Amino acid sequence: MKQSNIPSAQAVVSACKSRGVKNIIISPGSRNAPLTISFTENPYFNCFSIVDERSAAFFALGMALQQKEPVAVVCTSGSALLNYYPAIAEAFYSTIPLVVISADRPPYKIDVGDGQTIRQDHVFDRHIGYSANLKLDVSHAQERIARYAPDLLSQNQSKVDLFNKKEITEALSVAFNKRLPVHINVPFEEPLYDLNVIDKEMGFTEVLSETLEFYIEGVLKDIDEYCKLWNSSKKKMVLVGVNHPNQIEEEQLTILAKDPSVLIFTETTSNLHHPNFFQSIDSIIFPIEKSNDKVKLFEELKPDILLTFGGLVVSKKIKAFLRTHKPKHHWHVDEVKAYDTYFSLSHHFKTNPNKFLKFLLFNNQGCKSNYFKKWHAVKLKYESRRADYLTEIPFSDFFVFNQLLASIPKNYQVHLANSSTVRYAQLFDVNPTLKLFCNRGTSGIDGSTSTAVGASFHENQPTLLITGDLSFFYDSNALWNSYIKKNFRIIIINNSGGGIFRILPGAEDSENFSTFFETKHGMNAAYLCKQYGFEYLSAKDEITLQQGLSNFYSPSEQPKLLEIFTPRALNDKILLGYFDFIS
Repeated sequence: MKQSNIPSAQAVVSACKSRGVKNIIISPGSRNAPLTISFTENPYFNCFSIVDERSAAFFALGMALQQKEPVAVVCTSGSALLNYYPAIAEAFYSTIPLVVISADRPPYKIDVGDGQTIRQDHVFDRHIGYSANLKLDVSHAQERIARYAPDLLSQNQSKVDLFNKKEITEALSVAFNKRLPVHINVPFEEPLYDLNVIDKEMGFTEVLSETLEFYIEGVLKDIDEYCKLWNSSKKKMVLVGVNHPNQIEEEQLTILAKDPSVLIFTETTSNLHHPNFFQSIDSIIFPIEKSNDKVKLFEELKPDILLTFGGLVVSKKIKAFLRTHKPKHHWHVDEVKAYDTYFSLSHHFKTNPNKFLKFLLFNNQGCKSNYFKKWHAVKLKYESRRADYLTEIPFSDFFVFNQLLASIPKNYQVHLANSSTVRYAQLFDVNPTLKLFCNRGTSGIDGSTSTAVGASFHENQPTLLITGDLSFFYDSNALWNSYIKKNFRIIIINNSGGGIFRILPGAEDSENFSTFFETKHGMNAAYLCKQYGFEYLSAKDEITLQQGLSNFYSPSEQPKLLEIFTPRALNDKILLGYFDFIS
């Protein structure tokens, strides 16, 4: 087996193998040649080549999300590294373990006018779990080092090896234990392409075993007191954000769902389902805002205890409500961190939700309460009104999303783009067999397609991406790779711009607004599909939508894309009209 003859490259590759980082996403370059050679020549690794570093990082993020394990990205030096930043920020706020490995110039070539050279050390410090900045090897390219920075030769290679191993170990420990992105920056001096042929790799197991043990801090201390408080409270709200499919045990959810003193608010991205759950939060809160009795109604909805788990929440309405009508107690359950989203966090249980719920509900006694009964009646009313509204409206985003979500076959993996797409999805029920994802860490549109492509690679079931036109065109380089499977599907809702801006404060019918906020355009995806080998379908009304969907999900020899054109100037009126109608 071949590998680079540079010790730091050997150390990085050996550590990744020892810890089980198997999937490596590589963007072509020269400075990262020692890493590229060592990873690709080792049969243990699954290596992927993606040219665009921004797309590559989101591809890796999607794969890490789907696999629930760290995935590495490898790039050359210079601005290539900065293109990883959007995905790193998303990984940081979504607790996804992305392992960023960058090749760098030697320290003495930084800020002296050398090509493809920037200050790479600590470049992600505000959004990274750990920055490992390795030392330059001194056993390699000694003549160059002696010429440019002879003081570096005062330290022998064994000390450099020890330092580098500890840094790599710490970085991987954070990735696995805290589920955060980490950055390993590796300086290389030329020559970069010299190889060794080896029978045995550098050992790393002993060093890693010292620091990779996972500790949970006193997670359930004084749980009995919290259980008593829970059992005595007549108004308890459970709010679940982004949650991986099949993470929460059904037994505990059923107990919660049958408790008359509990409301369970979920979102599409929560991947939790029960007839008693409230799956369209805005459909509850928006009508209250428009009511003459809103003060009284909000007080009745206000919980005594707010229990949250999962990732970030989409609904701005629930955030505004809970920030204004604060619960007496807010408990968040997560092994790693708790955001004080509602400015009322009173306790962080550092454990997983299943363990916490088993303790909390072990002696659940419940209490007499009208909390669930009252709001369940409101839910049934808006569901009935929604059905009526759908029979009255013309072809539009609202109409289309209802049709699309009902059309998806069972067991699909579904990725939602941000902005309008994920918000429309919150308004409708979805099949409980679907596995739904969305990049809600930073809620950006920049990598939705790349994330979906990465998540689809190891997924046995077909993957569907539902996206808006701006999200899709912004990330079109996501299709520039050879890893898109035949069962990959994309649906674009093309409303000729950022339609969501038309429902925000300040919207107006002016040239400046349509150019700089809504970004009106006349583009379509037909030529991109031809370039990247997708079967292209389109729809512009109810009849062509049904025709397009009739064979969209059927097996094919190439991936498919369905582009649905909706009326730009009408969509916002129909959406706002829905909330008026159910009110």
